[in-house]
Amino acid sequence: MNAKVVLVTGASSGIGEATALELKKLGYTVYAAARRVDRMRSLAGAGVRVLAMDVTNDASMEAGIKDIISQSGRIDVLVNNAGYGSYGAVEDVPMSEARAQFEVNVFGAVRLTQLVLPHMRQQRSGTIVNITSMGGKIHTPLGAWYHGTKFALEGISDALRMEVASFGIDVVVVEPGGIKTEWAGIAADNLQKVSGLSAYASQASAVAKMMRTEANGSRQSPPELIAKTVAKAVTARRPKTRYAVGFGAKPLIFMRRLLSDRAFDGLMRTAAGMPKP
Repeated sequence: MNAKVVLVTGASSGIGEATALELKKLGYTVYAAARRVDRMRSLAGAGVRVLAMDVTNDASMEAGIKDIISQSGRIDVLVNNAGYGSYGAVEDVPMSEARAQFEVNVFGAVRLTQLVLPHMRQQRSGTIVNITSMGGKIHTPLGAWYHGTKFALEGISDALRMEVASFGIDVVVVEPGGIKTEWAGIAADNLQKVSGLSAYASQASAVAKMMRTEANGSRQSPPELIAKTVAKAVTARRPKTRYAVGFGAKPLIFMRRLLSDRAFDGLMRTAAGMPKP
C-alpha cells in the first residue's frame, strides 16, 4: 500500500510496455493503459494492473483515474506515452486526421494531466512525464502534423513545469530518437496511402523508404532504453527537465540548433534521398 503509483498510457507495446515493466521491477504499483486490454496480457502476468483507456474519450480517462484512486488512494507518476505518427503532405492529409493526431498526441495527454493534478497537488508531490520525440525539436519532410503535435506538447510541458513547481510537482520531457518499435513501419504505410498517388508521390516514396530502412536497421535503440530513462527521471530527487535519448536524438537536435533553417532542410532532404528543389 505504500508503493508509489504510476499510470503509463500507450502501454500495449513498445515504449509504454517496456516502461510499465521497468517501473514494476522498481517496486512501483503500475497501471498500464491502452485501448486493447487483450494486448496487455503479458503485463498482467507480470503483476501490472491493466486498464482499458482511450485517450480520445473523456469518460474513459475519467473512469480510469477514478479506478486508480479508488484502488490505490493516490497517483504519483503519470507517463503520457500514447501517440502515433501521421505523415503526409499538408495538402493531402484530411483535417479529420489532423484533428485525430492532435486528439491522441496532445489533448489526451493534457486531459489526463488535468485529471491527475488535483491529486498530486493534495499530496504536494508528483511527476508528469511527457514522451515527446526528437521530432519535437526537429522537422522532417511530410511530417508537419506529427511534428506539430510534438512541438505543441513540448511547449505545454514548459509552461506546465512553471505552473506546478510550487506544489512539489515535476514535469519531465523525454525526447526519444530512433527506437525499434512498430511506429516507423506503420507511419510509412500510412504516408504512402495519403500521399503515394498525389503531387507529392515522389517525396512520399523517398520518405517512406527511409522510414522502413531505419525501422529495419540495427542502429535503432531498444524501447527499454527509454524505459530506463523514465525510471531515472521519476526516481531522481531533482530530475532534468529534458532527456534526449535513443539513436540520433542528441546529434540531430544539436544540428538543428547549429544550422540555419534552410541548411537543416537540405540535411533532411539528403537523408531522405530527395532531390534539391
